[in-house]
Amino acid sequence: MTDSVISWGILGCASIAKEAVIPSIQQSKNGVVSAIASRDLEKAKRTAEQCGIPTSYRSYEELLLDTTIDAIYIPLPNHLHSEWTIKAIEAGKHVLCEKPFALNTDQAEEMTEASKLAKKILAEGFMYRHHPRYAMIKEMVEAGDIGEVRGIHGEFFFNNAEDYNNVRYKPEMGGGSILDVGSYPINAIRYLLNREPEALTVNAFFSPSHGNVDMMASGLLEFSKGVSATFQCSMWADYKNSLQILGTKGRIEIPFAFSCNTETGNFFISSKGKRTEVSVPKVNQYILQIEHFNESILNNEPYPISLEDSINNTRVLQACLKSAQERCRMELSEITIQ
Repeated sequence: MTDSVISWGILGCASIAKEAVIPSIQQSKNGVVSAIASRDLEKAKRTAEQCGIPTSYRSYEELLLDTTIDAIYIPLPNHLHSEWTIKAIEAGKHVLCEKPFALNTDQAEEMTEASKLAKKILAEGFMYRHHPRYAMIKEMVEAGDIGEVRGIHGEFFFNNAEDYNNVRYKPEMGGGSILDVGSYPINAIRYLLNREPEALTVNAFFSPSHGNVDMMASGLLEFSKGVSATFQCSMWADYKNSLQILGTKGRIEIPFAFSCNTETGNFFISSKGKRTEVSVPKVNQYILQIEHFNESILNNEPYPISLEDSINNTRVLQACLKSAQERCRMELSEITIQ
């Protein structure tokens, strides 16, 4: 690490790393990608050449031994998040772990404890939270611009069902739509309401052709004061990602709520029969995520999103999956998730 630049290492050659995060680190004002590792050395070398990364390693362990690396990005399959996050932290690295943070709250708490003991920055990769529009929207909600919030609905769909070998379709690897794209609307709902659900009910379609993971799920989250939120997520439906916040005096609609490019960040607010488009800065939310992470390291400051938030999001996700599997309503205060 220099006074102004963080050196990054990448564990694995996942598409999210190659297509979004590596380019964002390289385009950031305070980060460089110095190395990438894969259990297949040829794959690591090929990805390094394609992405302009100077060093490739044949194992994750080798990369973690590289003393020139300050921070690690983990885009590995979900079941490996906890193991390699803790190993990276114990090797003296800061860690940005792709969502979902962990498979259960025990893992999430172990990861959090490791980061606190080592005094290393650890964060979950929710890039959408770094887009400036979310701070704007939360301020509008809290200022009462749409009255009292009565409900929120979020959805994230894509169709990848023909890729039968995808890790998303392996339950033992933490597959399924709830842990994948469902994590976004659930996280956003909790963030905007600034509290945790008291109970929830989820119905899901489990596909025998896809390892019996949940290929689509619909859920109801029950909050205090009679506020309800709903979400839908799918890996076998026409693409869409959106969020709507319904208030007593108006509503806010975000057409591309989680995955957006620099041209699709605007949102809409409706009040008194008038619908207004709100323009926001044209930004790359992945780059902002990296820059905020790097700034936390360089300035020795807390990351903008707390680890307690990641633990709580993990708890809700696991409750959703358990509700879908058991076809029952779950009380958040009564369940113990293993």
